[in-house]
Amino acid sequence: MVNEFDLIARYFSRPVPSHLLGVGDDCALVPLDAGQQMAVSTDLLVEGRHFLADVDPYSLGLKALAVNLSDLAAMGAQPLACVLGLALPTVDPRWLVAFANGFYAQADAAQCPLVGGDTTRGMSGVVISVTVFGQVDPQKALRRSAARLGDDIWVTGSLGAADIALQLLQHALPSNPALLASTRAALERPEPPLQFAQSLAGVARAALDISDGLLQDLGHILAASHCGAELNYEALPVHPALRSLPPAVQEAAVLGGGDVYQLCFTADASKRETILALAHLAGVEAARIGCITEGSGAIVKRADGRAVTVPRAGFDHFS
Repeated sequence: MVNEFDLIARYFSRPVPSHLLGVGDDCALVPLDAGQQMAVSTDLLVEGRHFLADVDPYSLGLKALAVNLSDLAAMGAQPLACVLGLALPTVDPRWLVAFANGFYAQADAAQCPLVGGDTTRGMSGVVISVTVFGQVDPQKALRRSAARLGDDIWVTGSLGAADIALQLLQHALPSNPALLASTRAALERPEPPLQFAQSLAGVARAALDISDGLLQDLGHILAASHCGAELNYEALPVHPALRSLPPAVQEAAVLGGGDVYQLCFTADASKRETILALAHLAGVEAARIGCITEGSGAIVKRADGRAVTVPRAGFDHFS
């Protein structure tokens, strides 16, 4: 019989760098560099709401940390450490080994060691809580309220694939194994552009991660910065796998689909070459998709001037 302390010791007690105090004490100790401030973010992943019960546990481990690292990226912050909370209805050693391996693979890649957390028995389904700690120069931190009139609007990566994969898994779209195979990784193994995001500190102005849909999340920047936006639909980086889908399905996935965990950010037009060079150095695709305007809200237009509208701007847990 595995008790709570055995579970932590067996699956979540790997060594941490010597400058940190990790698992084993009541609190972890995480130092900050001089002139830096702490950046902290927490996310919950709930079975049936954020992931399906039969998801690959290794992929779930990767994603559980990636969605939090994406928040650090949105601030231009450097990861320092993370803590993990798990509520489990049962103890399945095979599931735990795979989940822990995925989580640690993401932690190692991001240099964000696991330094503590908690486990408990849940009543139904798996619940995962991750908190990440990072550091950033407060003078260079990317803030939602910093967009300015005339700024370019950029996004990294591609859009729409995660939403299409989710619809296929939920049978909201007709079965299409080939399409699912080409989009599933975007849903289950997101790759937030951490290195690139850190290089944007002091270059970009406003930023956030696209977790609930491009239009909805961009709307948070526009509201905080008291401005509007005009987007060029043809400039949006649509995932190649979506090209065969009907236009309305594509548009809804690209503009309203969540689980992207890429950056949307604004920057002065004079920074275009710098941003492209930084993206190339980091191996990241960055697309300039529009500009900040007067007014409020976002307008999406095609090259011929026609407006693009979608039935949903993004995801809301309580809508």
